[in-house]
Amino acid sequence: MLDELHVRDLALIREAWLEFGPGMTVLSGETGAGKTALLGALKLLLGERADSGAVRDGAPEATVEGRFRAGERELIARRRVSADGRSRCTLDDEMATVGALAERIGPLVDLHGQHEHQALLSPATHVGYLDRRAGESARVALEEYRTAREAHRAAITSRDELAVRMAEAAKNADYLRFVAEEIGRVDPVPGEDAALEARLPALQHGERLAEAAGEATRILRADGGALDSVARAQATLLKTVGVDPALDALAARLGEVSALTDDVSAELRSYRDGIEHDADALDRVLARLSALSGLTRKYGPTLDDVIAARDAADEALAAADAGDEARLAADAAVGAAQAQLQAAADRLTAVREEAVPGFVAALADAVAELAMDGTRFEVDIAALPFDAWTADGPHRVEFLYAPAAAQKCRPLSRIASGGEISRVMLALKGVLGAADSVETLVFDEVDAGIGGATATAVGRRLAQLGRGRQVIVVTHLAQVAVFADAHLVVSKEMDGGDAATTVTRVDGGGRVAEIARMLSGNDSDAGLAHAEELLQSVEHPAR
Repeated sequence: MLDELHVRDLALIREAWLEFGPGMTVLSGETGAGKTALLGALKLLLGERADSGAVRDGAPEATVEGRFRAGERELIARRRVSADGRSRCTLDDEMATVGALAERIGPLVDLHGQHEHQALLSPATHVGYLDRRAGESARVALEEYRTAREAHRAAITSRDELAVRMAEAAKNADYLRFVAEEIGRVDPVPGEDAALEARLPALQHGERLAEAAGEATRILRADGGALDSVARAQATLLKTVGVDPALDALAARLGEVSALTDDVSAELRSYRDGIEHDADALDRVLARLSALSGLTRKYGPTLDDVIAARDAADEALAAADAGDEARLAADAAVGAAQAQLQAAADRLTAVREEAVPGFVAALADAVAELAMDGTRFEVDIAALPFDAWTADGPHRVEFLYAPAAAQKCRPLSRIASGGEISRVMLALKGVLGAADSVETLVFDEVDAGIGGATATAVGRRLAQLGRGRQVIVVTHLAQVAVFADAHLVVSKEMDGGDAATTVTRVDGGGRVAEIARMLSGNDSDAGLAHAEELLQSVEHPAR
């Protein structure tokens, strides 16, 4: 709900403070006084585009501030528009974007003017009105339909992507088979190249290595060799064991040397005996390394890359071989998703068709109260081709209208006048009732093209909308203004050669005078009496 609006240096407004409460508030005033500028200020807070031309002449910038209540929370929105076209926004004193204003403040206010009423002439908006009337059942059915529609689209996408992959696999099948076969002939094993490289030295220099290992073994184990010398030295030291711990430690170390030398001698003998002297084995290793090297140059740089290339080719070929089965599965998934979508579409259609009789009857009753007796409405729910289904449903919903019972219902855009459209929109607001969660409704020129008893009916309906919510109305008609809970008069005053807009709340005699002006253009005794009589005749709907 809008609690307060502050406007400075916008159009003819130097500065204006407006306070609003629940119920119906009317803004009236002469043409050109500045009512449009006040609504423009509110639109700026709702995130509409700023026009630097609206900045008051001579002022560096225009400022609009609004205090709103959303449930228990209070929001302060501010918009500044400079004369050079720059716009700055804040929400609760923190920097914000115009988009943030539209997202946070826009949903709090439902503004209806002559331009907004034109939206009713677009059939694309009609399905939303019907669903809001149908309530929770329509919301659930529409959500299920949209979920099923997305699942169907996802199934089609998966099928199409599979078809692309299958086409690519078929196109590359010959190459993939060549890769798999070429690598498969060699059949590399992870780490095989490193293991073969490690074997090469022994194969290439086997005789020299075996001779060296054998000679070293003989030197270590010969009589008087290293093993004997170390053993004799240790035996000599053991004769004095226990005399000096330092010498005992050295004797122990000689024992370790003796054991280590014996181990080395054994390993040398084993190494010598294991040396391959087979020239064929060397040829085989070199040939294998050459084959592996050829693969790494082509599919590498490493042997792991080669193996990965083979596995990828095998998988792609397997997928291609299983293509028919995969295609059948994808087609089946699309068919199942389409069946679910059709079922959801049928449920949504049934919910909407069920809501139509009550909706058109309530709408006809509502417009009858607005001096449109005999008006008839129909809702045309026309099925669309499957390929033309939209996120809003599998059909096109359009409101049809006949101004008299004997006439055929036709689209609103073809036969409804501006005044009729305004009243139909007002009737819709009443019919939708609690389905509309917006607490603040703003009507600009909703009484265009009407007068007399019709104007009284419109005023009464606006006051009824003000039950439990906030309704702000810009009007030229006294028959509408008299229903207001609060009355603000917008006037233009001259200060020297400069014009300025002011806003004044009127009560008592001041309100009687404004109603008289709206009735007859003056405050003559007869006009004041008429105004007083009109105000006293109004019975406000119980709040």
